[in-house]
Amino acid sequence: MRYTNSGQLVNLDAAHDEFGMFVRTEVPEEEGCYDPQNKLWWDRNTNKPVVTHTEGADPFLRGEFKLADGTPVKPAFQLLKERVAEYTPEWAEGVTGIPADTIKRLAHEMGITARDQKIELPIAWTDSWGKEHDTVTGNPVAFHAMRGLAAHSNGFHTIRALSILMTLLGTIDRPGGFRHKTPFPRPIPPCARPPNDPRAVQPNTPLDGMPLGWPADPDDLFVDKEGEAVRIDKGFSWEYPLSAHGLMHNVITNAWRGDPYKIDTLLLFMANMAWNSSMNTSEVRKMLTDKDENGEYKIPNIVVCDAFHSETTAFADLILPDTTYLERHDVMSMLDRPISEFDGPVDSVRIPVMPRTGECLPFQEVLIELGTRLKLPAFVTADGARKYRDYPDFIVNWETAPGSGIGFLSGWRGKGGEKSMKGEPNPNQWEMYAKNDCVHHEVLPRSYQFMRNWNKGYLEWSQRNGITRYSEPILIHLYSEVMQKFRLAAQGRSITRQPPKHLAKRVETYFDPLPFYYEPLETQASDKQKYPLSAVTQRPMAMYHSWDSQNAWLRQIHAHNYLYVNALTAKNAGINDGDWIWCESQWGKVRCMARYSESVEPGTVWTWNAIGKAAGAWNLTPDANESQQGFLLNHLISEELPKQADGSRFSNSGPITGQAAWYDVRVRIYKAEEGEPKQTSPQFPPMKKYPGMKDAPTWLAYLAGARKKGGAK
Repeated sequence: MRYTNSGQLVNLDAAHDEFGMFVRTEVPEEEGCYDPQNKLWWDRNTNKPVVTHTEGADPFLRGEFKLADGTPVKPAFQLLKERVAEYTPEWAEGVTGIPADTIKRLAHEMGITARDQKIELPIAWTDSWGKEHDTVTGNPVAFHAMRGLAAHSNGFHTIRALSILMTLLGTIDRPGGFRHKTPFPRPIPPCARPPNDPRAVQPNTPLDGMPLGWPADPDDLFVDKEGEAVRIDKGFSWEYPLSAHGLMHNVITNAWRGDPYKIDTLLLFMANMAWNSSMNTSEVRKMLTDKDENGEYKIPNIVVCDAFHSETTAFADLILPDTTYLERHDVMSMLDRPISEFDGPVDSVRIPVMPRTGECLPFQEVLIELGTRLKLPAFVTADGARKYRDYPDFIVNWETAPGSGIGFLSGWRGKGGEKSMKGEPNPNQWEMYAKNDCVHHEVLPRSYQFMRNWNKGYLEWSQRNGITRYSEPILIHLYSEVMQKFRLAAQGRSITRQPPKHLAKRVETYFDPLPFYYEPLETQASDKQKYPLSAVTQRPMAMYHSWDSQNAWLRQIHAHNYLYVNALTAKNAGINDGDWIWCESQWGKVRCMARYSESVEPGTVWTWNAIGKAAGAWNLTPDANESQQGFLLNHLISEELPKQADGSRFSNSGPITGQAAWYDVRVRIYKAEEGEPKQTSPQFPPMKKYPGMKDAPTWLAYLAGARKKGGAK
C-alpha cells in the first residue's frame, strides 16, 4: 500500500471530467514526471478519505465509497480485482494450452514461496516518508521478461500484468526478486519529452525536445494541428503514442510510400535493413530500388555505414566504411544502454587493440566530423570554431549542460580523476579507464541497494548526481493515469489534444488504465486454420546485429540454420528430421531444412536470425552454406497489418508503444516436393564484390595455438 498506488481512490462518476482519474486534494502545477503525494486513501480507522501516507492511516484496498459530494470512488486495487476476475486458470488454459491445474499449482507455489520463505538482511534503510527500517526483507520469486513478451502487438499489457504480479508478490528491488540497476528506477513516466509540434523542427536550429522520450499525456505527442504524424516512422503519433524506441521497422516502407512525407536521403548504420533487420525482407529490398512514374528512385539517396560487405551495402549510393570494435574507441554509457550492477552504477569503454585497416574511420568520428562541418551548435564554439578534436575528445569534454559535470562516462571525473559520477572533464579519463580494465564500478552503500523506488538515501543520491530530477518516491502504478488520459482524450472528454476520428476507437480500446488480454493483431487477421503455428526468430549471441558474422571460428559452429519443430508436429505433417520443407505465412514462404526439437512447443516453430545470408554477401562465395542452406524467417513477417476497410494500414506493432510484433506471424509447414533444389528459397542474384575487395576465399582453416620448429606446440 505504501509503495504502490493500489489504495488510491479513483473517480467513478461517469459524467465527471475526471472520470477514471485519481481523486486529489488539490491540483498543483506539476511536471509530467513528478508524482505529487496529493491523492486520497479511504482510511478504515476514521472511515473517511485522507491524504495518502497520512501517519497512522490504514487504507482500504477493496470496497466502494462515496465522497462528501456524492462522487463514487474505488481504490485502484478493487478495480484490478474486478478486472482479473474473468482471467481464470480455465480461461488461461484455452489461450495457452497449459492445463488449468498446472496454472493453479504454479500460482500456489509462487504465493507460498513469497509468503513463507522470506529473506531478511540486516541492512538498515530509511524510506521516503522518513520511516526507519532495521532490515530489508525479500521474497525469492523472480521473473525475466524481454523480447519473448514484448515482441507481440499485445506485449505492453502482458508485461504490465507480469509487473503487477511481481509487485503483488513483493519482489520489486528486494533480495531474491527483480533488482534495479542504475539509472533505474525512473519516474513514471520519465522526464524526457519528445517534441510536440512540427515547429520544433527548423533548419539550422537545434531540435526542441528529445529525439526519443516518454509522453505523459496527449499534449506531448509529436503531431501536427490535424493530429497527423510528424516523424517519418510515425513515432509519438496517435497511431503509436508511447513509442519510446521509435519504429525503425517502418522507416523504409513509409519513405518509399512518401507517408507522411517524401525524403531525400536515408542514412543507415548498424542495422542490416536489406536483410535480417527488416520485416518483409523481400519486399523491402524492392522498395530500396523502386522508381516513381518519372523514373526517379522513390528513395533518392541511400547512405550505408558498415564495416562489412553486408546485404544492405548493395543498395547504397554511398558507403561509409566503418571499423570493427577492435579498432576504435567505444563507450557503454549510462546515458545510453546502462550495464550497471545491482550494487551500483557501472559503465565501460573499449579502446583499440589493433590498428585501423585502410582508410576506414569509426562511424563516431564521421558523425563528429559532419557535426563540425555543418557547424551544429553542439560541435562548435560560439565563434564557429571546432570544439572537439575527435570522438575520444568529445566523450571526455561533452557535458549534458555547460558546467553540469555530467558526461558520457561516470568514472575518474574531475581535473585529476578524483571524482565519480559528477565532476569536471578529465583530460586523462581514457587512460584511467584503460588502467582499470576499461570499467568503472561505483559500489553504493548497502543501505542504498534495495527498495530504491522509495529509498530516501538512494533517491537523494540519485538527484545529487543528476540521475533523477527529483528525490520523490516512485510509486509503482498498478493503475495508470497516463493511459487514462489518452482514453479520455479519445472519448472527447479532456481539454488536451484529441485524436483524429478514425483513430479515436483504437486509442480508447488499447489505452486501458489496467492491463487486459487481447489476441495479437496479426493473429486476429490470420486464418488460424490454414496457418496453425506460431513462428519465432531470435538472434544468436554470436551474430547479434551481424557484428560477429565474419568470425571464422563461429562460422564453423553454425554456418547455416534449421527450422526447429516439435517432433510430434513434424510427424503429423509427414516431415522427417532433416527434411527440406516449406514454411509459409500469409505474406510469403521460405524453403529450409527442418530439425526435430523437444524444446519447442507443438504449436510453435523457431529458428536463428542472421545466420542465413544473401548469396555473395559478406565476401562469402555464392555457394557458401550461409546462403544455400541458411535462411531468414523475416521473409514471412510483414511490417504492416492487412489493410483496413478504408484501405489504410497500421504497422505490425503494438498500438501503444509501436514495438515491432516479430512474434505474431502464423505459419504452416509442409514437406518439399521430390526433385526440388536442396537450397533455401527465396534466392537473390549473388552480390558482386566492390572495387578493392579481395576474392572470396574458398577455404578457411585456423589452428589454435602456435607452431614451433620441429613440431606442433
